[in-house]
Amino acid sequence: MKMSRRAKRMQRHHKRSKSGASINLVSLMDIFTILVFFLLVNSSDVQNLPSTKDIQLPKSIAEQIPKETIFILISDTDLLVQGRPIAQVQDILNSSENMIPALKKELEYQASRSNNPAEKEARREITIMGDKNIPYRLLKKIMITCNSVNYNNISLAVSKIGGPQG
Repeated sequence: MKMSRRAKRMQRHHKRSKSGASINLVSLMDIFTILVFFLLVNSSDVQNLPSTKDIQLPKSIAEQIPKETIFILISDTDLLVQGRPIAQVQDILNSSENMIPALKKELEYQASRSNNPAEKEARREITIMGDKNIPYRLLKKIMITCNSVNYNNISLAVSKIGGPQG
């Protein structure tokens, strides 16, 4: 049987396209590689502060981001180190001592857990997250206790507010 011109043209067209559709995977792999590197680089810059609804941090226009340190959280009722309750705020305020024995014991334990031997001898870092309405005498007792265990580099956590861009 003789093929028409249209049938021959269609047959030629189908022979050309029999190789099938292909996806260029090289470009796709490049995109995913760039995406992975972007995520790896940017994920190390983020430091999440522990958040509690009980603590309302003071406001500041500080530009420095927080470092990975031990956190002391001071709420209206409790004193917590790394999320573990250590003492009651009212008991600390009623005490006549400047040192907080439970806090000192916990900080010594945290210092002994450190894997870095240089950090055991050097000035250790600690961050205090306290409600903006806590009494200064409580903050003073906590700072004295931290200093007695060689946590001399003390930072106070604040909430960043918009300020002059200088």
